[in-house]
Amino acid sequence: MMRMSEQGSTPGRATIRDVAREAGVSVTTVSHVLNGKGTASEATRRRVLAVADRLAYRAHPMARGLRRGRTGVLGLDMRPLDAIGSYLPAGVDYFMRFAGAAAVTALDHGLGLMLVPDPTRSDITQFAHGVDGYVIGDPVRDDPVLTRLLDAGVPVVSVGRDPGRPDFTDWVGPDDTYETQRVLDLLRSRGAERVALLAGTDDNAWNVDSERAYRSWARRHDMPTRVLHIPEADGEDGGRDAARRFLAGKRPRPDAIYCQTGRHAAGVLDEARRLGFSVPRDLLIATGSDAQQTRHSVPAITALDLVPEDSGKAAVELLIARLNGETAPGPIILPAKLWMRASTGDA
Repeated sequence: MMRMSEQGSTPGRATIRDVAREAGVSVTTVSHVLNGKGTASEATRRRVLAVADRLAYRAHPMARGLRRGRTGVLGLDMRPLDAIGSYLPAGVDYFMRFAGAAAVTALDHGLGLMLVPDPTRSDITQFAHGVDGYVIGDPVRDDPVLTRLLDAGVPVVSVGRDPGRPDFTDWVGPDDTYETQRVLDLLRSRGAERVALLAGTDDNAWNVDSERAYRSWARRHDMPTRVLHIPEADGEDGGRDAARRFLAGKRPRPDAIYCQTGRHAAGVLDEARRLGFSVPRDLLIATGSDAQQTRHSVPAITALDLVPEDSGKAAVELLIARLNGETAPGPIILPAKLWMRASTGDA
């Protein structure tokens, strides 16, 4: 006989009423046994569990969530994409890799993951506010989304710290200071004596900590500093503009440029070659975020891989721990991978 689910939509799935009928008990007793509650005798408990196992009964995840006051859905908001205005920047696979790993991790825990734009916007559907908790990617200083969620007592985990909230430790991601120093040390080991920094304009920890690390590193090695800030949304065109400003004019030109984004780095490479500079002979180029452009450029560009799969998994697991009342310590630091390529004289 074909059974219908309690929502009347899925043929073949045993319901709690089927278990109750075959075990000879009430639906309430079945619910209590399966949730470890109530005062059912040991014999009754064993019988209910045996019937539930034989019928392959599984409580509907939405029903379970509602009994706990949850929906079974997590929200994901990537703040850099809010700033760029595009949720699929050309050539940038970091966000898709992150979101894919986060979604799979949520599914492994019986949960769903919903991508949402800035939830503080007035035009966002109310469904975006009906999630159990949020993962916020790369919050800016005193981020208004974090402020709204924390003030409302909504569980939230961020990828990267909020520079304006030193006491907020529920975040995951690389140590941007250390990773920046790794790349700069590589450039110095390849002979660079005048390293310039092409940074973004978002006031997030990735930009803030990387620039601070760059300036500190330059002082330690008695090197001049030169920094340009170009909006991340400008992409390769922003990199071309930066290359002209770095490499033209009477100022001593840098012999290495460290770009925060892969798209900026690809633009720097393109313009440097157009201006007649050979990479890596005349100019070394590296970037703090790998992308399709850096992998496929000629020469390929040395890059940090910020391990978005590891970050997505860790962020969701930390959020689930918070939802379950666990006190796992944060932050969770995840080492990046440094891909050494031809733009720094490697491979």
